[in-house]
Amino acid sequence: MSKRLDENIGAVGYDGLIVSNDPVADVVTVEFPDTPAGIVKRGTVISGTPGGKDFAALAAAVADGKALYVLADDVDTAVSTTGTAYRTGHFARNKLTVAEGYTLTAADEEALRKSGILLSDALDY
Repeated sequence: MSKRLDENIGAVGYDGLIVSNDPVADVVTVEFPDTPAGIVKRGTVISGTPGGKDFAALAAAVADGKALYVLADDVDTAVSTTGTAYRTGHFARNKLTVAEGYTLTAADEEALRKSGILLSDALDY
């Protein structure tokens, strides 16, 4: 039996979250406490204490001393867990999410920029 060499084995989907490779998207691990928040999706802006275990989706204006990251993968927060997040990078503003009922403010975007997370407007195509 011969194998076809022209068939598709798999495909990589592009979700448009990362706009550019400059600055480089630096990936770190963050710890989430067990909360009833459920699944937190890739691209969610999270904040918490640097080096702490209290990260959650951004739900209020960024406070001084809070670390900011963008989730790299979906995380189920029904149990205490560790997830991966981007510490730096260049992301599409329209692909980021925050806690339900909250929107990113100009002050939030400035705090993200200061921590190495750049935002740009990007078109879906």
